[in-house]
Amino acid sequence: MTIAPVPILSLQNVSHGYREAGMWREVLCGVDFEVKSGEQLALVGQSGSGKSTLMHLMGALDTPKSGRILFEETDLAVMGEPQRTLWRRQHVGFIYQFFNLIPTLTVIENVLLPLELNGTPESVGRPAALDLLNEVGLVDRADSYPDRLSGGEQQRVAIIRALIHQPCLVLADEPTGNLDAGTGEQVLDLLDRLVRANGHTLILVTHSAEVARRADRIVRLADGRLAAEART
Repeated sequence: MTIAPVPILSLQNVSHGYREAGMWREVLCGVDFEVKSGEQLALVGQSGSGKSTLMHLMGALDTPKSGRILFEETDLAVMGEPQRTLWRRQHVGFIYQFFNLIPTLTVIENVLLPLELNGTPESVGRPAALDLLNEVGLVDRADSYPDRLSGGEQQRVAIIRALIHQPCLVLADEPTGNLDAGTGEQVLDLLDRLVRANGHTLILVTHSAEVARRADRIVRLADGRLAAEART
C-alpha cells in the first residue's frame, strides 16, 4: 500500500493585509492549502495577487492577521520573532530574484553564512561548501567577490547558500526573473536537480507559466484568494 506524503506545511484560513494611508488593504483572504514533504509547488498569479506576501508568511518572515500556518505540528502564526528567526535558520532556505549576496563577502563566505549562523564550525562547513561549489562549477571562484560573477553565476551561489544547511523547505521568489532565458533554464535545471537529490520541499513563486510547469503542482492566486490548483 502506498502511503501519501505528509504535509510539511498546512495553511488554514490565512488572511493578511496592511494599513496604507489610514486604510486597511487586504492582500490575502481565507487561503487554505497544504504542501507535501518533498513536493515542488509553483505559486503563480498576477502582480499584486499576494504571491510574495504568502511566501513571506510561509517562511515566517511575517505572521498572518488571522489563520494558522502549521509546519508539521508547529503553528508559525503564534511564534514570537526570536522563535521565528531560529526556525528560519534551521529549516528554510531562501532564493531571491536579485541574488541578495553580500558584496563584501567572498563567494565561499556567502555560502558559509547560514552555517555560521547555526553555529557550525568552519572546519565542518568549508569542505561541504567547497563540494557544493565544485558541483555547480564554481569552486575556482570561491575567493572571488560577487561583483566579479555573472548573473547566472551569482544565482548558482545563491542556490547553494540556500541549500548548504540542508533545509527541509526551500522558498524561491522569481529566481530567474533577473536572468536571460537561456541562463534561467540552466539555473532552474540546477535547482531542480539539487532539490530533488536532497529531498527538499520547494515552493517556487513565479508569474511565468513555463517556469510553473516544471513543478509537481501549481497553486494559483487571484486577488488574494486561492483561484485553482492543478497537477503538472
